[in-house]
Amino acid sequence: MSERISDLARRLVVGHKRDGRCIYDAQAKRELVLACRESGVSMSKLARDCGVNANQLSSWVRRHERETDGALPSSGNVVEVEAPAFVPVHIDAAAQQDATVVGMQARLPNGVVVDLTGCGLLQACELIETLGRLRCSGSTKG
Repeated sequence: MSERISDLARRLVVGHKRDGRCIYDAQAKRELVLACRESGVSMSKLARDCGVNANQLSSWVRRHERETDGALPSSGNVVEVEAPAFVPVHIDAAAQQDATVVGMQARLPNGVVVDLTGCGLLQACELIETLGRLRCSGSTKG
């Protein structure tokens, strides 16, 4: 075990709760998570060397990744929306006759991705209207 890891293991646990669970130093925990992200590092060996359960360390790493991914700005023209799944879209009759080609992608909370690329405006309108008429789990609770 390297000196850096042994120092980290010594600083990691700062106390114990009444039920025996460990209380971890936040800075040492952060250093351990960052050490796991280095290339060629075995997370289970690092956990064993520091006296931490490998599943616990894995959950710390996942939490860290979720927090850092949420802090990054989105690239391209992806729009994250915290709103109802469907909103009304009104298109006048003249625009429906136009040969406009549209591209649209919707990610639903249940993980379903609706991807419309290269379809006509009329087909996009029909799909949106059809999806809007479907019952969803939020509307069936009662």
